[in-house]
Amino acid sequence: MVVSPLSSARFPVPLEWGAPPGPEAVPGARWLVAAIVREWGVPLSDDALQDLELCASEVIANALLHTGGRCLVTVLRRPGRLRVEVADRCPGLPDRERGAEETGGRGLLLLEALAGAWGWHSEGPGKVVWFEFPEQREAPCPHGWGTALGLVAA
Repeated sequence: MVVSPLSSARFPVPLEWGAPPGPEAVPGARWLVAAIVREWGVPLSDDALQDLELCASEVIANALLHTGGRCLVTVLRRPGRLRVEVADRCPGLPDRERGAEETGGRGLLLLEALAGAWGWHSEGPGKVVWFEFPEQREAPCPHGWGTALGLVAA
């Protein structure tokens, strides 16, 4: 029996690309994350999609700012959630602690507030910072007054 990659692949297949160094790469990478999510038809509200874009911008900008080099962006869909991973070659760990007088460094606090989950792990000479957004299924409200997020129609 011959095993084809198509018979064992889970769709949609994760998409990844290298974001070039420099802050000018952030808007394009952010747009591409949102375009992938729309193309895949991931059920997210408009507000959740805006939050996802903001989180992608923060994580990608952090990777590009702190390394001065490229970063690898991966978008994957898992059952019930969407995950974005950003890998860089900087061994420095993400730091949420910032002084009250500092003007930057609030991105991870924003990530913590907006994403369903986030974290990081070491990989090779650097690290991967990731975040996830839960899919938002809509179901008709039992009284016919619109839809309720997070419910699935029976």
